[in-house]
Amino acid sequence: MRKLIFVVLLLLSAQCLAESLEDSLKNIEAEWASIYYSFPKSKQEHAFARLLDKTANLARQYPNAAEPLFWQAVVKATYADHQDAFSALSAINEARDLLIKAIKINPETMSGSAYVTLGTLYYMVPKWPVSFGDDDAAKQMLETALKINPDSIDANYFYGEFLMLHNKPNDAATYFEKATAIPARAEQLYADNQLKAEAKLALKNTQKRKISGEKSIFLSLFNSASVK
Repeated sequence: MRKLIFVVLLLLSAQCLAESLEDSLKNIEAEWASIYYSFPKSKQEHAFARLLDKTANLARQYPNAAEPLFWQAVVKATYADHQDAFSALSAINEARDLLIKAIKINPETMSGSAYVTLGTLYYMVPKWPVSFGDDDAAKQMLETALKINPDSIDANYFYGEFLMLHNKPNDAATYFEKATAIPARAEQLYADNQLKAEAKLALKNTQKRKISGEKSIFLSLFNSASVK
């Protein structure tokens, strides 16, 4: 009987731990979306710095979980936009390493979002010798994300953007259109609807063969640094 009670208590504690992690991840995702889409640029730097501390603490609290590493990488990469070029380059390298570590723990973490983010970094940053940019790796990562979750707004949107950057507007339109049609997640309506709106705009831009510069922040950042 004591052994049975002990096992039950272990299962209950594990369930509580999982629920606590899930709640923390939802809060981090909601806070990131709020900062990224709603905060004025002047207030984003300090907000992302605080959020980065939260993700680092969560990663230390759950060292064997992939999800905190994923969000630590996302926040670190986004925060890089507010740093000088060389500090940003270091942060992006760290974000890449965190994503690779998360994928090693669980390749399907965040329903393939780790592959989406890693693939996006590969096509946004400059190529060697400035950084680790690699279009072939980007394509592989984004296509892997779509295999894991073909109904991901993020995967469809960013693969569409990748195709636009490679002058394939007709192919890109297919993925942008799908991104606009995928229902937003109930628990993340705000963030998903923001990206769906961007996908809708990108779909219009495919007809004009335009490439949005908004998401290519790392390219412009490091290109400007490399010519100094």
